[in-house]
Amino acid sequence: MIEEAQSIIRQIVSNIPETSYGVERQMLLGDLVSRQSQEERVIIKRMFDSFLMRMFEISASDIDVGGFGSQGKIWYRIHGTKKPDSTLPSFTFDEMNVLIQSILLERQRQFLYENRNLDFSYTIFEGDQMHRFRADTYFDLDQIALNMRAINAEVRPYKSLEFHPNVSKVVSLAHTKEGMILVTGITGSGKSSTLDSILDMNNHQIDAHAVIIASPVEYVHKSDRCIIRHREVGRDVLSFKEGTVQSLRQDPDIIIIGELRDPDTILTALEVTDSGHKVFSTLHTSSAVESVDRIIGEVPPIEQERVRLRLADVLQCVISQKLVPSMDKKRVLAKEVMIATPSVRAAIKNSNTGEIYQMMSESGELGMITMEQDLKRLYLQRKISLEVAMNFANNKRRLQQLLNLATSNDK
Repeated sequence: MIEEAQSIIRQIVSNIPETSYGVERQMLLGDLVSRQSQEERVIIKRMFDSFLMRMFEISASDIDVGGFGSQGKIWYRIHGTKKPDSTLPSFTFDEMNVLIQSILLERQRQFLYENRNLDFSYTIFEGDQMHRFRADTYFDLDQIALNMRAINAEVRPYKSLEFHPNVSKVVSLAHTKEGMILVTGITGSGKSSTLDSILDMNNHQIDAHAVIIASPVEYVHKSDRCIIRHREVGRDVLSFKEGTVQSLRQDPDIIIIGELRDPDTILTALEVTDSGHKVFSTLHTSSAVESVDRIIGEVPPIEQERVRLRLADVLQCVISQKLVPSMDKKRVLAKEVMIATPSVRAAIKNSNTGEIYQMMSESGELGMITMEQDLKRLYLQRKISLEVAMNFANNKRRLQQLLNLATSNDK
């Protein structure tokens, strides 16, 4: 199958003149791809799908293909480490360009040429089983590159997140009907998985309506006690902002905004939360305090004081997380939790966010924990090494103090 697909791809590439380059070359390749027969498309798709299905055999979270950087190889990220797969064939740049463009729709190809980037979702059906992937394709030195992340087929059980009972009350619609909850972390830190676990818990506990606005939609929830709507940006709705505004006319109880990625979305999310809805979203930040500062700093200066006061009123909880290499060569969740107590709200309103870290470190009984305290817990439980704990700490000096204190107490 691979040899047959490669032969078809080489035939397409052979028709491209050497004088074309850049986006023009990609458009010529795309035009040739669009002229393939249905049979040829199926053969190429089956080869590409086989590369994706290999992810499940080797426990890979991501696959990277194409672009100058891949050097024609297929790369996989396995338990946090990204390497090329020597067992799979290599391709020329143009062959990779054809392979990637072959899995795109005509409309998607045009969007990629114009914007140099495309977010989309991809699905493989294997009998009754459905495998979904979150994809991003982009330009890398005039070549087309692609990253795909496998979306978990099952939601991680909420209990496995090991949240304090107070945190569970905040994220549950049964206990708290309104407010903003943020899940933050760098790319690949499991934010979407945590949000899916929280929504799944609500889905089985309370009768309600949830609207997910995402780019792209990853895990597809099956409505149980909640009716769950999935709206993909670019396919079902034009933008995060429009999806959020439109959701107000759809009678929701829970609104999940995939990412607070621009000032308009941030302001809209705050307004929607202020109107009495429960709103969940994500940010690319590494700590709870940084998340608060980021939201305020993202909006124009003239809006910052108003946003600060509104955020202090509606914010309920910030969960900041990292996936940390574990002793068993896998990864384990390390998290930081800030609950918006009256003291935390006052610190936000008074622009004293620097005081919040100390409040978190002293409020374990309320459900708060700092990243350093959680890394210490994982180290003492022998789930992670000391080196890993120090590498992933936001405040290495503070972690060292906590470890020294634990050592002296043991003595």
